[in-house]
Amino acid sequence: MKKIVLLTGNELRHNYLIKYIASQPGINVLAAFSESSSGNIVELVNKEGKNSLRAEHLNARSETEKDFFQLYCEEQKNSINIIDIHRGEINNSDHVEYIVKLNPDLIVSYGCSIIKSDLLNVFKGRFVNIHLGLSPYYRGAGTNFWPIVNNELSLVGTTFMHIDEGIDTGDVIHQIRAKIYPFDNIHSIGNRLIRDSVKACSGLIKNFDKVDSSKTLKGMYSEEKVYKKNDFSEESIKLANHNLDQKIKDYLANKASIDQNFPLTVLDF
Repeated sequence: MKKIVLLTGNELRHNYLIKYIASQPGINVLAAFSESSSGNIVELVNKEGKNSLRAEHLNARSETEKDFFQLYCEEQKNSINIIDIHRGEINNSDHVEYIVKLNPDLIVSYGCSIIKSDLLNVFKGRFVNIHLGLSPYYRGAGTNFWPIVNNELSLVGTTFMHIDEGIDTGDVIHQIRAKIYPFDNIHSIGNRLIRDSVKACSGLIKNFDKVDSSKTLKGMYSEEKVYKKNDFSEESIKLANHNLDQKIKDYLANKASIDQNFPLTVLDF
């Protein structure tokens, strides 16, 4: 039985992670810290007005999340120790001390604030971050949005990595590529990937003893791209949607040859 602590957000996709992982045999979720969404990009963009293209894009993302996750979350009855905290409070000493006392086998983070506390040292090698994006190819914010903008559909995916002091710089443990189908949109691709990532996370937790034998992926892509929240513009949304409409067919027709140009780290479990 693997004892774990989850550090995540409070949106529907984060609740899905908590409930799914807690339901899996062989996993005992000792506690789940759920950070508020205060100050996130949705809140910032909505200040511009709900008629902006950016606000429409983010609202569509939230609505699609309901299609993928809401029914499961409503029907799944778990007894989970969920601790609601304000954004950034995960680094507070009282929370850190509580987690250390719980002594989990593994900490898993997804969508929480940047960790700057002693948790990095105490749980070194036992602290996994779920990064929506394929590192080291894309780092920073919106790392599954920008590959679509740049017509690099092969680089939409998820990276499970050891967490360190940097941003998306830890050693890669395992990666999965997004499943893309004809007539997909950005949000169906993204939420399907989240669903697949949560399932993969469950497998990784159960088989974490195999991680030491995995190979890390670093420096294999000559044009590493880093994006910030401020790069997310109306024009980028238009370009992303245009590329999906025009390029999915081309990508799927040549998927095998395109994907092999961007190798992933895959742990066999």
